Amino acid sequence: MSTLDALADYEQVLVGNDPTVGLRAIVAIHSTALGPALGGTRFVPYADEEAALADVLHLARAMTYKNALAGLPHGGGKAVIVGDPRTDKTPEQLLAYGRLVATLQGRYVTACDVGTYVADMDVIATVNPWTTGRSPEHGGAGDSGDLTAVGVHHALRAVAEHLWGAPSLAGRRVGIVGVGKVGGRLAGHVLAEGGRVLAADVDPAAVARLRAAYPEVEVAGSPDDVVVADVDVLSPCALGGLITAEGVPALQAAAICGGANNQLADESLARVLADRGVVYAPDFLVNAGGVIAVGAEYAGRGTYDDAGARERARAIGATLLEVLRRADAEQVTPLAAAERLAEDRIAAAEPRPSFAPPVA
Repeated sequence: MSTLDALADYEQVLVGNDPTVGLRAIVAIHSTALGPALGGTRFVPYADEEAALADVLHLARAMTYKNALAGLPHGGGKAVIVGDPRTDKTPEQLLAYGRLVATLQGRYVTACDVGTYVADMDVIATVNPWTTGRSPEHGGAGDSGDLTAVGVHHALRAVAEHLWGAPSLAGRRVGIVGVGKVGGRLAGHVLAEGGRVLAADVDPAAVARLRAAYPEVEVAGSPDDVVVADVDVLSPCALGGLITAEGVPALQAAAICGGANNQLADESLARVLADRGVVYAPDFLVNAGGVIAVGAEYAGRGTYDDAGARERARAIGATLLEVLRRADAEQVTPLAAAERLAEDRIAAAEPRPSFAPPVA
């Protein structure tokens, strides 16, 4: 497929290069049918620009579905900055990126993602008013990982109700891959409900922090060990691509439900999982808590409604239960059912202006 063919379903793709500060960035706007595109900025050392483009396009499309299923007045968009955030990120680079996004005049509203943090959004916001995920001191929602974990927790409860008849994780063993700002908090929710946690992370420090907070957590030798472990639910909460064609036959989990984006290495695996009787909870529905938080920040124009955002994040469970029931009734995968529900909501909504006033 040519690059132009790959871009055919997207409203706009903006490439930014500023060699004076080492900025290489891509912003993809998939849809503004429901409102300004909203999605995070990912800072990753991609192998090349082609890999970065493929990632941002995939993520932007998922954001369209995510925002629609979360009931937000936003379309889908995403941005990537090419580089290693540990060594390449500078204030000057972030400012250059902020100016790039500002040229879109509100068609895309940015936030945090892998490799970017609240402090980075505060810097970007000084030159780009269409920035969310800022610190509470600047009228923002702060770390959205908290709300993402809330949403994943309630999605897990929905999976339990669908599979075992009750929305409870008591006595269930959940395998969590990635115990950072989402997975670590999710472990706490599972344990508080009487569940058990098997966890792993490529970062030993993250595992040490988790064990310090929750000594009862069982730690696996590696993420791969969790994937094939005897768990009730596998919960990927790190980078995507964890579920591969080669790995599916070894899965023992009855369901996959986690906070990571793009958990399936290939979307065709949704059918493979369904045929094996494994329930796959679509990631763009399950992990919407973060975008719900920044959406509330954007709507509040400097006043963040935490209670309202938490209520909407908890509602992820009800939406997932609807998707799983539709999938069974229509004999389709949960991924297809989620996409259909999102498309129905987009088609039924009144068109909204693509351009919007900046946040306060």
